[in-house]
Amino acid sequence: MSGVLGGSPKDEPLHYGEIYGLWQFTASAKMALSAFQAYRYHAGDRDLKVIIDDFIDQVHREIKACDKLLRSNGFMAPPELPDRPSAKLDDIPAGARFTDQEIAAALSSSAAAGMVVCSQAAGISIREDLGPMYMKFHAQMAALGLALLHLNKKKGWLVPPPLQLKHREPALV
Repeated sequence: MSGVLGGSPKDEPLHYGEIYGLWQFTASAKMALSAFQAYRYHAGDRDLKVIIDDFIDQVHREIKACDKLLRSNGFMAPPELPDRPSAKLDDIPAGARFTDQEIAAALSSSAAAGMVVCSQAAGISIREDLGPMYMKFHAQMAALGLALLHLNKKKGWLVPPPLQLKHREPALV
């Protein structure tokens, strides 16, 4: 293949959708990092803290990869928020504290939304290095979501939608 879109994917230009996708993805990841840090201070359950740490590690990897791609292509990455100051759970007033169940639910929503964003970004990417990067993030987020699902079930935090416990006979028309 020859031309602008031939050769090494890293030498190909980014199209506007890819640029915006990278910028928006890393901006959202930086906001999520701040929230995850706050959740870490609010969490009381040790197992939940481990998963929050996994989310923080994952979002750091995502930020590093996306910011590197933006910079290497001549674009400025969005600014990072400062790290949250350390807080002890006992210092957070009960009425202002997120419960472990609330944190787990928020993380589950974040994982689900992250997978959608990764799928969309991979779908618009024509550079062969971007789609696989997003799908790697997608797989890692799916693994975190599954770990959260197991934790939610184990701790009794899962609030399921209505369950069909009996199979009804189909209605004859």
